[in-house]
Amino acid sequence: MLLAGCSSGPPPKSTHDNLCSIYYFDDDWYDAAEDSYDRWGIPPYVLMAFVHQESRFQPDAQPDRPYFLGFIPLPRPSSAYGYAQAQDEAWYDYQKATGRWGADRDDIDDALDFIGWYNNRSHQLLGIAKTDAYNLYLAYHEGHGGYKRKTYNGKAWLKKVASKVSTRANLYKKQSANCR
Repeated sequence: MLLAGCSSGPPPKSTHDNLCSIYYFDDDWYDAAEDSYDRWGIPPYVLMAFVHQESRFQPDAQPDRPYFLGFIPLPRPSSAYGYAQAQDEAWYDYQKATGRWGADRDDIDDALDFIGWYNNRSHQLLGIAKTDAYNLYLAYHEGHGGYKRKTYNGKAWLKKVASKVSTRANLYKKQSANCR
């Protein structure tokens, strides 16, 4: 009975290309996206495109661990973790700025709030439109300083990824008109 109000976990991979299917699978995802939108003004279709790219909707996603000699585990290349792949420093900044000290990177409500918060900061600091998934993603990946320095210009692969995020956001935007 206590679990009745809990999210049932990440949506199945078969639903990742359809925003409505994700919402129908678990309406907590819809509620979390709407709550973040209400707080930060980043459209749900942008938020969900970020989650798709960063974690493929897996709550415990993290970078692969390299191995020495094929079997000795080495440290992960980044502290990125959770739905939003937020790194430790960025997550701490979010907690400090919002007072959400109990927020968890593997909780969809908190992850979508983080993505909304970070992209709202990109809007405030860099003037990126809240609907511009391409440039918001470049700033998300490179950080605000990196975006200002245009470090993404030396990373053709990253521009392709940002384009994929933008394309998915546009797909989700079209689909969202039919979700309810």
